[in-house]
Amino acid sequence: MGERKGVNKYYPPDFDPAKHVSLNKYRNSHPLRERARKLSQGILIIRFEMPYNIWCDGCKNHIGMGVRYNAEKKKVGNYYTTPIYRFRMKCHLCVNYIEMQTDPANCDYVIVSGAQRKEERWDMQDNEQILTTEHEEKKKLETDAMYRLEHGTVDQSKLQRAIPTLSNIQEAQSAWKDDFAINSMLRRKFREEKKILQEEEEKDLALQTKANLSIPLVQETEEDRRLAALLKYHSLDSYEDKQKLKRTEISGRSWFPPAQAPAGKASDTLKKLGLAGKAVPPKALTGGSHITIGHLGIVRRKSREGPESLRSTGESMEHGARTGGQSRDSAARGTPQQSSPVADSDILPAEGTASTSCSASLSSSLVADYSNSSSDSEVD
Repeated sequence: MGERKGVNKYYPPDFDPAKHVSLNKYRNSHPLRERARKLSQGILIIRFEMPYNIWCDGCKNHIGMGVRYNAEKKKVGNYYTTPIYRFRMKCHLCVNYIEMQTDPANCDYVIVSGAQRKEERWDMQDNEQILTTEHEEKKKLETDAMYRLEHGTVDQSKLQRAIPTLSNIQEAQSAWKDDFAINSMLRRKFREEKKILQEEEEKDLALQTKANLSIPLVQETEEDRRLAALLKYHSLDSYEDKQKLKRTEISGRSWFPPAQAPAGKASDTLKKLGLAGKAVPPKALTGGSHITIGHLGIVRRKSREGPESLRSTGESMEHGARTGGQSRDSAARGTPQQSSPVADSDILPAEGTASTSCSASLSSSLVADYSNSSSDSEVD
């Protein structure tokens, strides 16, 4: 900007070349304009670029290499005949000032204040890089012939050790000279990899569609294959197998319901006499054997009188049966009844078998035993 203003074509009428010499002196300005406003103090404002990564001490933020600042440049000393310059600039994130200066001895920049350097340096000798010759060594090489000869011998030995490495590098570089062949090989490799990727994507898509999955599938590894080989899965029966097994069971089943034991006369007699709660042998219920008088609850009582007493006993038995039926009906309705005089009479134990003589049957009578019937228990 200053140069364009200093060499413009317009000269004012009062401009005198002998007196003013230049337009800058005519306007009392410096060619660098605002950049030279502190030139009287030995300070020139320049555009400074950060040489490496640093952290600001004021805001603790990272400032990357290559960030540019308007810095105040001034001379602070010399390294032999090389001047040492110091740069002062303001952080763009805070009010902190950063000061840096040159280091001609190490060809580097040194932070004076306001920041910390991010250490990314390494030893050039350990990294097998070309080292700069020190001033003392350079002076010794110029003055001492014996030291110069030893230094040359060391350099030759280094060259002999580096020849195999240099030969390998040259061979590797010569293999890449044919650009067309290299490009063709690279494109062929890309096509093969693309074909493999497309096949894997088709397999993954088919598996996702079959299993109704919406998650992406990762690449299969050797570890996954090894773990899968150690596992054993037992598949359950399919729907078709279950249906086939069910049809087999139905076809092997009987067409008719299972037969039930028919109710005989013995069960009807027990219901009439109210002895359903008594323990009766199973053979008597199923009709497997003859039902005896003891099973029916009938006892045999001896008669002290003749046929007249037998008739009176029969009438009393009929009367007892009627009263027993009435008592069961009243128990069903919830009405208490008085017990029959026949049920309260003394009952003798059963005697003999069914093959007794007629004389014995005339001297005894059959009496129904209602002592354990449901009507008696309800009356009590």
